[in-house]
Amino acid sequence: MALSVDLITIGVPQVEGASAFYSSAFSSTATAADDGRTAGLDLNGTGRLGLQQIEALAAESGANPATSGFRGYVLSSIVSQPAEVRALLDTAAAQGATVVKPAKKEMFGEFAAVYRSPDGAVWKLAAASKKDTDTVPDPPRPTETAVYLGVAKPKTSKVFYEALGMSVDRDYGDKFIDFTIADGVCRLGLLPRKALAKDAGVDENGDGFSALVLTHTAASRDGVDTLLAAVGPAGGRVTGAAAETGQGDYAGHFTDLDGYHWRVTARA
Repeated sequence: MALSVDLITIGVPQVEGASAFYSSAFSSTATAADDGRTAGLDLNGTGRLGLQQIEALAAESGANPATSGFRGYVLSSIVSQPAEVRALLDTAAAQGATVVKPAKKEMFGEFAAVYRSPDGAVWKLAAASKKDTDTVPDPPRPTETAVYLGVAKPKTSKVFYEALGMSVDRDYGDKFIDFTIADGVCRLGLLPRKALAKDAGVDENGDGFSALVLTHTAASRDGVDTLLAAVGPAGGRVTGAAAETGQGDYAGHFTDLDGYHWRVTARA
């Protein structure tokens, strides 16, 4: 049993418009489901992004869809060099994103930018190096995708996620913690909510549905059951018992210590 972020699904007002934005922002073709209520795209081998109409996503998660202000999380694309940050920011802005923080070197040397997508999600773009060392690929391709959750106490949340099989990569106590990743999946990081909002340049206030569901794909039905069975003893809450969905999979839902929603699934 080892939890991983195989799919990040965000709730959007309108799937078709969100698909067009993210397809352009990441130069990756979004594939829509037959019913038009969901779509997904590959983040250049660094994980997958799902798009679902926000009311439907909330209903599936057993949540009220009302949401306001900061949703408590920041999505992040890491690229190789500063010029690629600028290129991705320019593309997102041209497609209707709002620039929250322009591309520049931060106080501690990180070169980064932040934008808010038309659906309301906050994205941070960061460069792995501080200087440009090569020509900018067309299009720039992220080397890593991460989701950072604003939590009450990162050290406490770390214990929860370790109980579900995650292994810590960097641990700075209650300032910042993240977990190791494998190829093709997204990284999970934990920060205090206030610090996460400050880093992104947004107001920390907000409440309601996070409009975010993280999905782990288990190898089997037994894997789904084993993971869900570990949630309660670790302090989380199973919000939907595992069952066949009628769409060819077997899935259940849970929330972590801070109320963030997860889906655990396997082929039926």
